[in-house]
Amino acid sequence: MKDLGKQGLARERVEKDKSMFGGREIKGKTLAVIGLGHIGSATARDGSNLGMTTVGYDPGLSVASALNLPRDMTLMDSISSAVANADYISINIPYIKGTPEEGGTHGIIGKAVIRHFKPDAVLLNFARGELVDSDALKEFLDAGDGGRYISDFPDDELWNHKNAIILPHLGASTEEAEDAAASMAAETIRKYLETGKIRHSVNFPTTDLPERDTGCIRFTVVNQNVPGMLSKITEVFARHKVNIMQQINQSRGGVAYNVIDIDPTEGDTFNLKDVQKEVTMLEGVLSSRILFGAAGVGYARNIDGVYHV
Repeated sequence: MKDLGKQGLARERVEKDKSMFGGREIKGKTLAVIGLGHIGSATARDGSNLGMTTVGYDPGLSVASALNLPRDMTLMDSISSAVANADYISINIPYIKGTPEEGGTHGIIGKAVIRHFKPDAVLLNFARGELVDSDALKEFLDAGDGGRYISDFPDDELWNHKNAIILPHLGASTEEAEDAAASMAAETIRKYLETGKIRHSVNFPTTDLPERDTGCIRFTVVNQNVPGMLSKITEVFARHKVNIMQQINQSRGGVAYNVIDIDPTEGDTFNLKDVQKEVTMLEGVLSSRILFGAAGVGYARNIDGVYHV
């Protein structure tokens, strides 16, 4: 365009060459959003505001995220059913090592899902490149029926495909975005240290917690996500005659996170350190933390059967 300007042809060519560029309206089209956390729910809202029909899938949808979804959004029971009639498909899920059969998300958009795509579906992946099975998607794009792949993750199989558009990773390339990211990281850590709340984690379950009652002590326990762990943990408190005021359990993949609020004023006298050690040394427990008083202290780990504080 700069060269055309120097030749005095820019104004003429802008109008003349517009026929080289074509597209399609997104109003009235169907947008499937896979993963309905903070980014996914915002994507769904934006799509709805642009006049799109929105459908979504998220097996771990939280109450907070559900409240942020468009009222007319349809929730589906699987990824395949969500994408079946979609014109645009947006992936907004974290990458977890391992195949879907192993509890991971590597290649979760694979042949079994892609075969449900409409021939001219557009897949938008600004989450992680490894979520997509490149070979299966290349086979879909090679069909040449209008399907497209748009991403900011270069891939050996797809980066130069005629039906793929690979963009620079520019999501946080403004001063405002960098400030917001730094503020979010600091606030996320502060909340975890002070309350045990977990947000924006790539390998731990999102856990929204109510405020801790004044005077109560909060235990957090990280353990392997296997059957029977919750009962083993609560049995320790029962043996020490500790009254549990409330308990929250969340899991993600192979990790479970338990938050237990206890009332130190009820029941028999107990030694807090003894309770924590006994809980931490249970088989399958990885770590524990006591939230009472100064934030960031009271941490203990079980490392190969050895107690560390």
